[in-house]
Amino acid sequence: MSATVGTRDFLLPDLGEGLSEAEIVEWRVAVGDVVTVDQTVVEVETAKAVVDVPCPYPGRVVALHGAAGEVRPVGQPLITIAALDGGDDPDPHATYREEERAGSGNVLIGYGTGHGVPGRRRRRPRLSVAPEPGPPAPADSGSGPASPAGPSARPGPAAPAGTGSGVVADASDPAGAPASVDRASDPVRTGGPAAAPLVISPIVRRLAKERGVDLASLRGTGPGGVIRRADVEAALSVPAARLAAVPDAPDAHVGLAPAGDGDVVVPLTGIRKVIADKLSRSRREIPEVTIWVDVDATGLLETRAAINAASPDAPVSILALLARICLSGLRKYPQLNARVDTEGQRIVQSAGVHLGIAAQTDRGLVVPVLRDAQRLTTGELAAALAETTAAARAGTLPPGRLTGGTFTLNNYGVFGVDGSTPIINHPEAALLGVGRIVDKPWVVDGQLAVRKVTQLSLTFDHRVCDGGVAGGFLRHVADCVERPALLIANA
Repeated sequence: MSATVGTRDFLLPDLGEGLSEAEIVEWRVAVGDVVTVDQTVVEVETAKAVVDVPCPYPGRVVALHGAAGEVRPVGQPLITIAALDGGDDPDPHATYREEERAGSGNVLIGYGTGHGVPGRRRRRPRLSVAPEPGPPAPADSGSGPASPAGPSARPGPAAPAGTGSGVVADASDPAGAPASVDRASDPVRTGGPAAAPLVISPIVRRLAKERGVDLASLRGTGPGGVIRRADVEAALSVPAARLAAVPDAPDAHVGLAPAGDGDVVVPLTGIRKVIADKLSRSRREIPEVTIWVDVDATGLLETRAAINAASPDAPVSILALLARICLSGLRKYPQLNARVDTEGQRIVQSAGVHLGIAAQTDRGLVVPVLRDAQRLTTGELAAALAETTAAARAGTLPPGRLTGGTFTLNNYGVFGVDGSTPIINHPEAALLGVGRIVDKPWVVDGQLAVRKVTQLSLTFDHRVCDGGVAGGFLRHVADCVERPALLIANA
């Protein structure tokens, strides 16, 4: 879509790291709003992170291209802005191109502004409760900008109405009180923009998204018509005969079916799709081998307690000590801090250790990276790990922090399991897994004793080394866990 005279199309910018599309999570502006330079206009979710997108143009919002839940390709129009003075702009994209040449961060701080190849628009399949009969809404051809908001439009975050858009908006007015819902005066029936469903709680938004419920079809039972969690759960219990798939959805069960009534189909989209693709590629390309050993971690726990007693204001976690031990092992066995370049038919050993830490989040498994971790002290490692894992779970890490690792540490013991044969984080060459630490009988100096025991596993790419190197690394790690003083000897 091209901008008309006096307007500018802000195109979805290149979010970096080869990302070609992003899903609209929530619009922060509505048609008719006035925006300033670098004001956040939309929140989008890429395969790696949730990102606030600022607009480089000032003016009035003429059109929003795409609804919440819709995927937009890089380089396609995201929002159309009209100049406030109404004057003609001889080159609507002059400012944008100038920023690209100068490498300005005004479009999206921390990311590039280049444009990818336009892709096909697609919608995320969802279920919706069939709305009550009423006069049909005007057809949405998708070929032009959304109509500007009329006098009845409520200012604040919203999105243009479209077929099955499932738009979510802030329900509070400037005074903070929830706005009321009047279905009888729905603007859709008078030719104006459709009213967005009134949702305040992020928990309700997430529940509806995960369960495939179209919020636009629900009647809120909260104050002023606000949609509550109970409303979403009630929609899930509606008989299957009243469930209608939204347009563009396949002829199959979509989202979460009622309990006991059919299968559950979860679309592979966003980060879930990236995880599936990456792990499948790892299994296809990497001839991996897993070896493991049980170790007495009593000494490691005692060392941690001694460190934290001496520095209570800067506590050190077990994960930080294990990271320090991994760094010691990789210094001794650098073959494992590598990747295989299949096109160049070579093995590339990294000069620095970019340590990945597997972290389970609400969005799925992510592996944030501590770059040049070998330069950090144990205390700095502990602080960096705490900050990084917290940001990963909050979804605030930029894409650049989630790629480029050379070795991964995976603490699956937090799930209460002893062992695992994890899949290597492609294109890395190795991954160390750590099981739970539990009391077990152990022989110490010929006597049976109760010790703190854990299982360590090393999964490695057999192309980069043989069993001697992998076994030597794992044995070094195990020895350091049992006798942490070895870290000082090998420092």
